[in-house]
Amino acid sequence: MSNTLGKLFRISIFGESHGPAVGCVIDGLPSGKKMDTDRINQRLNQRKATSGGLTTGRIEPDTYQILSGLYKAHTSGTPLTVCFENTNTRSQDYTKFETVFRPSHADYSGHKKYYGFNDPRGGGHFSARLTAPIVFAGALAEQLLDEMGISIWVQIQAVGGISGKSFLNLTEAEVLAIDQSKYQMQESCEASMIKEVQDASAEKDSVGGLVECMITGVPAGFGDPFFNSIESELSKAMFSIPGVKGIEFGSGFDLAHMKGSEANDRFIKDADGEIKTQSNHNGGISGGVSNGMPVVFRCVFKPTASIGKTQETLDFKSGETTELVIEGRHDPAIVMRAPAVVRAMVALVFYDLYLVDRGIYGKTRKC
Repeated sequence: MSNTLGKLFRISIFGESHGPAVGCVIDGLPSGKKMDTDRINQRLNQRKATSGGLTTGRIEPDTYQILSGLYKAHTSGTPLTVCFENTNTRSQDYTKFETVFRPSHADYSGHKKYYGFNDPRGGGHFSARLTAPIVFAGALAEQLLDEMGISIWVQIQAVGGISGKSFLNLTEAEVLAIDQSKYQMQESCEASMIKEVQDASAEKDSVGGLVECMITGVPAGFGDPFFNSIESELSKAMFSIPGVKGIEFGSGFDLAHMKGSEANDRFIKDADGEIKTQSNHNGGISGGVSNGMPVVFRCVFKPTASIGKTQETLDFKSGETTELVIEGRHDPAIVMRAPAVVRAMVALVFYDLYLVDRGIYGKTRKC
């Protein structure tokens, strides 16, 4: 089903942006794990909208209710169901979009997909509101990956015309500093990136950006060739995030301008005798399988489609071109709240990869 991700560790999402609640059912959690509520709340706060003009004015408390799968603060091993109540909706802002579809939104495609019975308020089931339960589930998976020594690092690498360095070119101290920063940005370009968002917001416009992710501690041998490659699994998860329009691994599209002698990652032994590669142009993946180096990828988030500028579109009821001014509350840059969602999706994919690998080979790889 389109609303379910994973093979052995599965998450199914439900709800609409302006419905009573959104949530998910998580299947495949081991029993007896004490839930790390501090981590869950931290990740939810990183995704949450804030005041100050950098995100939408719709600020939900993101308090959640666990309906099943938890007993005495520990996982029971049965499906865990969590709900997030929607408390801050203004559905009247969306009435016109039942016939006047917003450019670059899912209004029209959703209308055709569900024969006009879709819920258009706030984007309905297409809304990024549904990333709240995804972040919850990802925080649980991240806790399980910690036990294997696998860590996930994210940063906003670019906003509009402002770009920072790749993780491939940062020191360990710089990576840690990003992880501890408020917006998951490099200090050297944070002010410029924030100004880029504020300027777009002041112009009633929006701006796109890049989120980069690095996964460390991944043992060689995870993943499969062809259809279940790490690239395939991560790409599916990333393109499930509203607003993502592209992904690249390692040196990505820059590889098109390199020669094999420049792009090949030469094998070496480090000081501890571990096999490594001297460079990491392939982003820690060879033949769809992890090679022991950090897995590195970047995904691009488009500018938010809902903008305050007057736009031309089609009134599908009258068949006439009309001017549209989108009211309501919207993020001037999706990318500002995206790192927590990217991190969550990565955690879901990699814990599932771990379970599949363990199921096939009957043992846990050295992490």
